[in-house]
Amino acid sequence: MLVISLLACIGTARAEVRIKDITDIQGIRDNQLIGYGLVVGLNGTGDSLNNAIFTRQSLIGMLERLGVNTEDQAASLQTKDIAAVMVTASLPAFSHSGEQIDVTVSALGDAKDLTGGTLLVTPLLGADGQVYAVAQGSLVTGAIKASGANSSFTQGVPTVGRITNGAIVERSVNFTLATETDPKLELRNPDFTTAERIADAINADLGPGIATMDDPRTITLDLKGRNVVGDLAAIEDLKVEPSSPATVVVDEATGTIVMGADVRISTVAIAQGNLTVQVTNTPVVSQPGPLSNGQTVSTAQTTIAVKKGKGKKMAIVKGSVSLRQLVSGLNSLGVAPHDMISILQAIKAAGALQAQLVVQ
Repeated sequence: MLVISLLACIGTARAEVRIKDITDIQGIRDNQLIGYGLVVGLNGTGDSLNNAIFTRQSLIGMLERLGVNTEDQAASLQTKDIAAVMVTASLPAFSHSGEQIDVTVSALGDAKDLTGGTLLVTPLLGADGQVYAVAQGSLVTGAIKASGANSSFTQGVPTVGRITNGAIVERSVNFTLATETDPKLELRNPDFTTAERIADAINADLGPGIATMDDPRTITLDLKGRNVVGDLAAIEDLKVEPSSPATVVVDEATGTIVMGADVRISTVAIAQGNLTVQVTNTPVVSQPGPLSNGQTVSTAQTTIAVKKGKGKKMAIVKGSVSLRQLVSGLNSLGVAPHDMISILQAIKAAGALQAQLVVQ
């Protein structure tokens, strides 16, 4: 069934939101970490060492570092309880040495299932090639996999697992917020009106000249000689009314329509037809005559029926109406949600839809 999602406001009041919910402080962000490691303890669902050469080499190298020489017997290694994996994590801003973060483990070779495996010590590197964390621990995939002689069942992805608090931070990213005299706020959804409202709210609370709007995304704060951390904490809790452009988002695959509260249309007349084409194939068996040496054949008799809906009249949807009135007007035409997508596209083509139409 097609679904219509409406982001409509009740009445004329609009909700105010905190500045911290729509902005970020420039320079404060997470950092991506990555590492290569081995998962052991799998129940015969690991990599095939004949196919995954890198797993074989990693296994030999690990055993040699632990004092076990297997170089001469490398060809006879046939274990299926080990898998090569890529380990990824996100290092939060202001993380310090000794803190724990979550890691995600993904199979790299032809392993079938990582459930029940244990990740061995794996250094996690940043973009600069430095080690920022070390991961180790037992995996949890949350997947279910069962198979028999002729069928199998899999729910979830058994080749991807997660280790909660599976990495220990070894190094922090150097960033001192207290020394920033002119921090910048960045809007997640750039908009001139919203940026101006944020700047006005900050200046009204902390004093004139503190906030300056540079562009629709950036607001510069002049905090020289002030408590930077304390002022940012106060700014985060200030509330403003965000403004967003009028947008209609249409997902034709699922039949979803999402309209913003500021969507308006000019006065337009709409007539929606109802044309149904039905094609029916009826099997017909043809028997040969007696003593004709013919063969019985099956053919199809095709019937095509075309129906046109009656009683559909042109309706006028008045302009400058609210979102609720617009949707009510479209629903009054008695069309299905899928047809409503076509109507919105036609209204946009006619230049009567005063909003951006995004088709996904």
